Amino acid sequence: MPEQSETAYLRSIGERVRALRAERTLTRKGLASASGVSERYLAQLESGQGNISVLLLRLVAHALGTGVEDLVRESAAVTAARERRRVALVGLRGAGKSSIGARLAEGVNATFIELDHQVEKEAGTSLAEIFSIYGQDGYRRFERRALARVLKQNARAVIATGGSLVSEPETYRELLASCFTVWLKASPEEHMRRVMAQGDLRPMQGRAAAMDELRRILQERAPLYAKADATLDTTGKSVRQCVADLRRMLAAA
Repeated sequence: MPEQSETAYLRSIGERVRALRAERTLTRKGLASASGVSERYLAQLESGQGNISVLLLRLVAHALGTGVEDLVRESAAVTAARERRRVALVGLRGAGKSSIGARLAEGVNATFIELDHQVEKEAGTSLAEIFSIYGQDGYRRFERRALARVLKQNARAVIATGGSLVSEPETYRELLASCFTVWLKASPEEHMRRVMAQGDLRPMQGRAAAMDELRRILQERAPLYAKADATLDTTGKSVRQCVADLRRMLAAA
């Protein structure tokens, strides 16, 4: 556990002890007498500076009429902070999620995960086959299960999501709650240029007005992408520039 997390954790235990003591109208001296733990040690504990042993903490817990588990249970804030050590990238295909995500993960020593690959792993077949056999609803089910597994198995990761994940409310809520989420934004022209460079016009393949369709999709999803914690415009920027901007953004957050 990083030093900052340890400090927050000890502080949360101290705050819980102090709150329980106040509820029971116990002075620190009274708690010291009831628990057999010195008043000086209790003062350190309540200030978040006491790295107390389990046995002594057990005595304090019993004197307060509660269990050790209630004192050492991590606060929601500490748990949320740990969960949000994951970074998730959202945005349309061509925004740079894969290239930027892989480089960012390498730089911060985190696991890089492309969620669509995990969806294929979950279903045991390719994305094309998933849509052909199970349809859009089936893909959404596999996507939700894949995300749940990824979050459970990876406390620290950079996750590149599929462009349409934001359209599934339950899955997107889980992503927002569990990760620091960044919308990688680009102009429609930049999206199209990058997608064509990849040799793939999905999901606009075969349509005469591909650019108009792309603009429509981007316009429809923009309010959903905007729910992310931060936005990074990648238009006209190199992968290196985007990663540097993203790292500064994460450091500030």
